[in-house]
Amino acid sequence: MYQTEQVLGAQEPLLSRLDSMEALRTWRDAIVQLQIERQYKGGCPIGSFASELADMEPAARTELAAGLMQWELAIRKGLRAMNERGELRAEADPDNLAMALLTALQEGLLLTQCHKETSPLEAVMDAVLADIRSFRSAASR
Repeated sequence: MYQTEQVLGAQEPLLSRLDSMEALRTWRDAIVQLQIERQYKGGCPIGSFASELADMEPAARTELAAGLMQWELAIRKGLRAMNERGELRAEADPDNLAMALLTALQEGLLLTQCHKETSPLEAVMDAVLADIRSFRSAASR
C-alpha cells in the first residue's frame, strides 16, 4: 500500500536499526523534525486512512493493519535485539513495548497535527522511551 511505503520509507534507514536507546532517540528526533518540515500537516497517512476506512472497507482495513504491523515489527526487532544482548532486563517485554511505542506515536502524530506543534508528539515519545529505558539492565547503563 502506498501509505505504508511512504511512511516507512521516510523513516529508513533509522527504522531498520532501532536496537539501542541512542537509535530510538535518533528516530524520535527524526519523526519530530519531519513533522516540523511538513508544517504539522497530514499526521500519519496510515493512521489517517485507518480511521477513515477501517469500519467501511474490510480489504483496506486488512492492508492498513498489515502496514501498521510492519511498522510495529521493525520496532519490535530492535527491542528484541536489545533484550537478547542483555541491554534490557529479563522482565522487559519487547513485543508489548513495541506496541506501546507505536500506539503512542500514532496519538502523538494526531495531536501534533491538531495543535500544529510537536510538544504532544515529543511528550508521548519521551514518556514511552523513558519506560523502555527503565528496563535497562545494570550492565548497559
